[in-house]
Amino acid sequence: MASHGWTLRQGTRSLLAVVAVLAAAVGVIAGVFTLVSPGTELNTTPLLAAARNIEVGETSRLDDRRTMASGDRAYEVGAADGRYPAMGTAIRGEMGGFWMPPVKLLDGIWFSTDGKWLGPATRSVSGPGFVRTDLPVRDDVKATRVDFVPDGIRAALIGLTFTSPTAHKLTLTADAHSELLGAYPTGTTQPSQANLPDTSAYADGSLVFHDTGSPGSGLPSHDWAAVVSGSQQPTAGRLGPGFRGPQEPAVICPDSGGGASARCDDTSLGRGAGGELKYALSLPAQQALTVWFTVAGSDSGTADAQAEARKALANPELLFSKKAVSRREAAVRTVVDLPGDPALERSVEWSKQNLADSTQEAHGLQLRTTGGGTSVGPTVASLGTARWLAGGFPDRPGVLAGDADFALFSAVAAGQFDVAKAHLRTEKAVSDAVNGHSGRVIHELASDGSVLAGATGDPGEIGDTARFPSNVALIWRWTGDDKFRDDLYDFSVRAMHFVVDKSDADGDGWPEGPGLVSAAGMGAERLDNAVYTLRGLLDLADLALSKSDSGTADWASNRAGQLEAAFDDTWWSDAAKQYADSLDTRDQPVFQRHWTGLTPLEAALVRSARTDRPLADIDRGATVLGVREKACYGGGAGGVFTTGTGATSAPGGNPGSSCDGATSSAPSDRGADAVPTSAMAVAEGNYGRLGTQQRRYTDALAKAQTDSSQWEMPGAMPGTLPTGSPLGPFFA
Repeated sequence: MASHGWTLRQGTRSLLAVVAVLAAAVGVIAGVFTLVSPGTELNTTPLLAAARNIEVGETSRLDDRRTMASGDRAYEVGAADGRYPAMGTAIRGEMGGFWMPPVKLLDGIWFSTDGKWLGPATRSVSGPGFVRTDLPVRDDVKATRVDFVPDGIRAALIGLTFTSPTAHKLTLTADAHSELLGAYPTGTTQPSQANLPDTSAYADGSLVFHDTGSPGSGLPSHDWAAVVSGSQQPTAGRLGPGFRGPQEPAVICPDSGGGASARCDDTSLGRGAGGELKYALSLPAQQALTVWFTVAGSDSGTADAQAEARKALANPELLFSKKAVSRREAAVRTVVDLPGDPALERSVEWSKQNLADSTQEAHGLQLRTTGGGTSVGPTVASLGTARWLAGGFPDRPGVLAGDADFALFSAVAAGQFDVAKAHLRTEKAVSDAVNGHSGRVIHELASDGSVLAGATGDPGEIGDTARFPSNVALIWRWTGDDKFRDDLYDFSVRAMHFVVDKSDADGDGWPEGPGLVSAAGMGAERLDNAVYTLRGLLDLADLALSKSDSGTADWASNRAGQLEAAFDDTWWSDAAKQYADSLDTRDQPVFQRHWTGLTPLEAALVRSARTDRPLADIDRGATVLGVREKACYGGGAGGVFTTGTGATSAPGGNPGSSCDGATSSAPSDRGADAVPTSAMAVAEGNYGRLGTQQRRYTDALAKAQTDSSQWEMPGAMPGTLPTGSPLGPFFA
């Protein structure tokens, strides 16, 4: 796994991969964890009072921080000061704004009263399922903005509330700038993103943006539309190329390479259109006046987009109440009581909301392979509905199998069973369609149905396939849902046979293929893949026993037993007193200090009639942890480096201390990464090290999520632990 950068900044990894392992750690921390029965009646009122229990707000560096509001059919990402700067790297600078998977709708929407922009914000608050923004008081008029995205509707809602001690006549203006484009191709693939120009219209009091046709290069024709409407009838509407509020005139930065300035409002990929709606408001003295706006869309024409807008504006307050109820249900489905660690308890509560934020759904996917993101292949199948846990915002909002392998534990531990099941069903359906029922699991899927990695002939991670039976077993054990087990059992069998029979060219039992870390000098057989293969076989055996499939159970358990018997002799490095990261062509250990050296300590094995425990025994587990707790494997804030420091033959050496007796062939990566930190926290717990040893790592994660001196977006778990320094351009 490469160094990530901020999840909500560059999105190179999961919003939730780290949350998942953090939630797993809760199970071994002294505290109380209760799973509430799905049939239990929930107390859902008072709604906002309950929501405020975990609200996180900030007043500083708002132009440097992100905000996000998400529903299962749409989401919005902007800056906390109320702007919508260019952000993201997948489609460079275009990953923020308003999205309705698989289509982006708008770069942003901005508001002004009497010709003065309602911003920059003075305070931004993240709550369960919404963002509240306090705006500057002008002429005794106080303004507050609330953004949320209702589930089941392809629209976002924005509520502007005005109050004043005296009556006022106000002219409210809403500026919107469209950017209708698809989730694939990205900006760096061939063909690259081919964005057609948007058209704009003012019709029936709404702004209507349209993008139709085929951009060529094998891309199919489309009919995309976005609608911006208000709850009141506007007095006028205007159209034009700009209309970006305070970001007009826009600073346009290159869509590739360098050239980013301190401010970037768009990239040269942008071909959107603009529009403006004006409203005459009468604000009574000492009474609140709320005006609602929606950004709605469709990938099947303007009529559908207008229908979604009408749904959203029919009763925004009711939709907000429903959103609050759903997030309250997510919060109370499980109860975690950690009186000795309130920071972690708060982090776990926010993690439940992160999971809900990450739940995405798209319809009518046209499944195609892309040669690893290098082409636009023909449609091989259609998928009516896909529902999944998104990999990360803003850059990886699609299906990332590896990220979900971590996040699914968190989902089931939080009682969010439905999305966990739906995610695996989506992986199976897509994998069978593009991989010829081979059992291979796709690695990454864009929300339009493009398989970016993990199709036949594409790069991918073999661990994605090895972990699939473990994910099925995990959900089945928690839920007791035999139908779910039965539906995915055949695929689980095929998955493990793909790993064992088709991914082990030299026949030594250890599969070849990319893993969670890719670095120069690594051998083809990776430690994490070996660990997860062994665990996958044991979990498949457990599933098989439950179905009285003795043939599969015997095959899987016997194979796992052979691998376990040979594991330490094969993978242990005496020089380093650690597990090797990979094996070379002579099956000799290659040690490079990657975080995946923790996987034999993190992954628990389920064996029939035996106590569950990690692969590494007590003595070796303690030895590994004792070394990994030292400074050369972690930062001062308690995070774990992606790759530790020490003696190396790599050009340029390895800055930092050495705490093992080995010489590596890889340079260090001193980014304090959250996935390794979570794995370390789980490993410490697995070996009973529940005091200061484990808490060092859970503290680091909790601070990154809820400590205002560290986080970028309130309440969101980042992919790389922050330093508190300014971010600069959002796609730098």
